[in-house]
Amino acid sequence: MEWKIEQQHEGMLLRDYLRQVQGFSRRILKTIKFDGGLILVNGIEQSVRYALATGDKVKIELPIEKRGNLMVPENIPLSIVYEDNDIIVIDKPPGIAVIPSYHYPEGTIANGLLAHYEKHHSTYTVHIVTRLDKDTSGLMLVAKHRYSHSILSALQQAGEVNRKYQAIVEGSLSKPSGTIDAPIGRKADSIIEREIRSDGKRAITHYHVERDLELYSFINVQLETGRTHQIRVHFSGIGHPLCGDTLYGGSLNIIQRQALHCYSLSLPHPMTKQILHFSAKLPMDMVTALQKL
Repeated sequence: MEWKIEQQHEGMLLRDYLRQVQGFSRRILKTIKFDGGLILVNGIEQSVRYALATGDKVKIELPIEKRGNLMVPENIPLSIVYEDNDIIVIDKPPGIAVIPSYHYPEGTIANGLLAHYEKHHSTYTVHIVTRLDKDTSGLMLVAKHRYSHSILSALQQAGEVNRKYQAIVEGSLSKPSGTIDAPIGRKADSIIEREIRSDGKRAITHYHVERDLELYSFINVQLETGRTHQIRVHFSGIGHPLCGDTLYGGSLNIIQRQALHCYSLSLPHPMTKQILHFSAKLPMDMVTALQKL
């Protein structure tokens, strides 16, 4: 990463320029300093107390990141929608976990990404920005390095990373559009399940009914917050669980997994600030489920 200092930043300390102008966190600057990265000005290593001059060329070399024990490359097919040096957008199929865990130690999106990176002689690790549940399909955003991840996390908290979903829920909703504003927290007797509870974190979900099918509804959903299982919990909480979502009361009558798909993703690029828009078609199992109704 390189920048040429403009006159308006003349005299700034390098530390302040990197934090205030380029969005580096204290944590990342500390990592660069102590874990093998480099901060160069005009090709010479400098401390963050260096006073910048107009025309200076600042270059940052991030340290190579360590990978966890389960982060092993595997040749898993990936549907890559977009890729550059800073981010990658994937259209995830249902039925595949995003990162390795005790229950899914291999065969995940992360394992496939590592193999993809190695194939292109890259040393990146995996930084998930918008994670999807194992049985949710659609677009997901991944940062290639900790700097872009830091910027994207801040953008996400500011509501600038926008996702839209399509879902099939049970029953006919009473209103053609609406907002569910109900706090979500972990269910007391479960490490996986969430529920609507007064001491939970605020969660806001907007929806619009695309097709009212009497016994079912095909809906468009947009998240204002990003709590774990938010869409699933909210619609179950109002008596309209997602079809196929047995964890939250849905039946397997028309589909064998929760009928939830992230079809739209938009965000400012972490480096260029250009607004990027991506879309993904409804997967065949949800298309087939709708044809049955």
